[in-house]
Amino acid sequence: MNDTQQTTGLPEITVVPANKATWDEIPEVFGTRGDPGTCYCQWPKLRDKEFTYTPSDEFPARLREQTHCDNPRSKSTSGLIAYIGEEPVGWCAVEPRTAYARLLRTRVPWTGREEDTTDDEVWTVMCFVVRKGFRKLGVSRAMAKAAVPFARERGARALEGYPMLTEPGKEITWGELFVGSRSIFADAGFTEVAHPTLRRVVMRIDFRAGTK
Repeated sequence: MNDTQQTTGLPEITVVPANKATWDEIPEVFGTRGDPGTCYCQWPKLRDKEFTYTPSDEFPARLREQTHCDNPRSKSTSGLIAYIGEEPVGWCAVEPRTAYARLLRTRVPWTGREEDTTDDEVWTVMCFVVRKGFRKLGVSRAMAKAAVPFARERGARALEGYPMLTEPGKEITWGELFVGSRSIFADAGFTEVAHPTLRRVVMRIDFRAGTK
């Protein structure tokens, strides 16, 4: 995947694979407060007991290893980093669906569908983090669009997301939207394939003809 530039009005947003970022930039995105600053995107990867009993100060080291940041030649990484100018402003977790152990015990991805939970050719856009002070500028939207070629070029046959439905005038906390909103996936070319709960949908792109 080449560095991907997405322009959503102003400012211009650049999105790159996380291994092309430096480690110092990633904590700038996650911050030190709230869920991102304590989770470091490890919650989706661990079952409840594992997450509870793993010291939280280990999570940054785990993410550093998973992203292979500071190694632009790495053939693997676990997500994307967005920039406005030189400022790192966003993180998007994108990996094979099998990378997220928590999904196996979550009904949203599976309800109403026949899916092979062991299929590592189906990838998932799992999480968005946008740095405080840079929200509502189209950062998540740009990352959702960049996730499509990122996954396809790495061999995914399909890419899914499990976003939340938002309603005009209804307040939603930023923490709830770590899965993204339906509209940003729709704008990136995803199609709704399931509606497992009142507030969540499954959005998907198939890269190979005949896949579901």
